[in-house]
Amino acid sequence: MRILVTGASGLLGANVALEAAAKGHTVFGVAHRTPLNTQDFTVLTANLLQTGAIERLLERTRPDWVIHCAALANLEDCENNPELAQRINSQVPGILAAACRKGGARLLHVSTDAVFDGQKGGYTETDQPNPLSVYAQTKLDGERAVVRANTDALIARVNLFGFSPSGKRSLAEFFLYNLLAGEAVKGFTDVFFCPLLVNDVAHIFFEMLERGLSGLYHVFSAECLSKYDFGVRIAERFGLDAGLIAPISVADFGLQAARAPNLTMDTTRLSTVLGHPLPAFSPMLERFYALYQQGYPQKLSSMRGGEQLFAS
Repeated sequence: MRILVTGASGLLGANVALEAAAKGHTVFGVAHRTPLNTQDFTVLTANLLQTGAIERLLERTRPDWVIHCAALANLEDCENNPELAQRINSQVPGILAAACRKGGARLLHVSTDAVFDGQKGGYTETDQPNPLSVYAQTKLDGERAVVRANTDALIARVNLFGFSPSGKRSLAEFFLYNLLAGEAVKGFTDVFFCPLLVNDVAHIFFEMLERGLSGLYHVFSAECLSKYDFGVRIAERFGLDAGLIAPISVADFGLQAARAPNLTMDTTRLSTVLGHPLPAFSPMLERFYALYQQGYPQKLSSMRGGEQLFAS
């Protein structure tokens, strides 16, 4: 398959592109501000906000699949610049969905569990979203724009952990690198989520596309835990001092953007279609540890910088 991956310099995009390349696909990774240097896939530079940029990318690469990972994902940045968040997270997905429908590529658009307010948990695809932040609202608007433009598109709500090119894009990296340095950190005891290792997410995406799925799916771990417990589990697996993680309530942290407290997710729809359960946290933590031991973070870090091929 020819696969176009947007947001290839980020946590999700970089790992999706690498995993797709490892499976033998022809991969084009789109970056914007962050230069990438890799022999694993073709790097293209493009600003998806520019008029015609998306259409030019599709015309040049002629992908079978487009996996749209690019987003303004920092919640505080979205609060401070809601107009930019709306353009990137809401308008671009709609334009991309329409272009894919016209050009014949299958689109998988990545969304988030943050579209829910976290008041009840156990959310299914039919539950009514209630975003609490600019980020969450713009991502929900992006989902709706994709549906309006392309009814055959696939929308995957996710929550991720893993290694990123910058080393700063996931909660797992935050805990791991601070604990390795002997730095004290805080973990929310009252915020629950169901994160998947980003490398596993990539392969679930491929399976969904191979099966020709369309519509909305929850792509989350079968095991949910608090963010404090998440940090403790990482500390214990890496032989680090879990006592450096102070349990704290999210209400006491002073965050600008509101966080939903209970984002436990029901993945019955996807696991039924795929014919197998989604991964639990424990085996994913083992793979996360193995990737660290194998030098995978260094491989990702080495992608930053260097020459690029430019989309035109």
